[in-house]
Amino acid sequence: MGERQKFTPAQEPDGVLGKIVRLTADGKSASGNPLAGKGFDPAVWSYGHRNPLGLAFDSQGRLWDAEMGPKGGDEVNLILPGRNYGWPIVSNGNHYDGRPIPDHPERPEYEAPKVSWNPSISPSSLLFYSGGLFPGWQGKALVGALSGEALILVATDADGAREETRYAMGKRIRAVDQGPDGAVYLLEDKEGGRLLRLTPAG
Repeated sequence: MGERQKFTPAQEPDGVLGKIVRLTADGKSASGNPLAGKGFDPAVWSYGHRNPLGLAFDSQGRLWDAEMGPKGGDEVNLILPGRNYGWPIVSNGNHYDGRPIPDHPERPEYEAPKVSWNPSISPSSLLFYSGGLFPGWQGKALVGALSGEALILVATDADGAREETRYAMGKRIRAVDQGPDGAVYLLEDKEGGRLLRLTPAG
């Protein structure tokens, strides 16, 4: 959940703003959450988040998020249980008024992003591709970009990630999804925005 531009809730234990939560199907806190009984809301899985807009599991069952930073510093994070991702204490971006925020390397006690973007791309969504139409994309992350007006392919490995390819779409991309046939669907974010279906050329 985003921190609704209030900054401090991301680091406060009593509440779910600025947190990733783990719930049961009926909306209750799942048993075994890592910070339950430690002063945190029992639903909290990780904290110190600014504005997560994409959440997905890879083929190994690892959880990742795509997160919008302030002025720069958009992120892809590997989400580990109980970890603190640092917002608003650290970021690879700055405040909108130009005031600096310490970078992650200055505060190694906080989890650093596996990928960060400066200038911003405004990530909107996250998907790990598992279809057969694009063999070169299998197991890799697809990130929709609003201000970046792109579909971004991110390759991950055991402990890191990197941007592999950026496909310019010329429009703000709000959502990315995969169809049963392996086609990739993109939703544009604009008045009269289109739903696009991507398949290999030819």
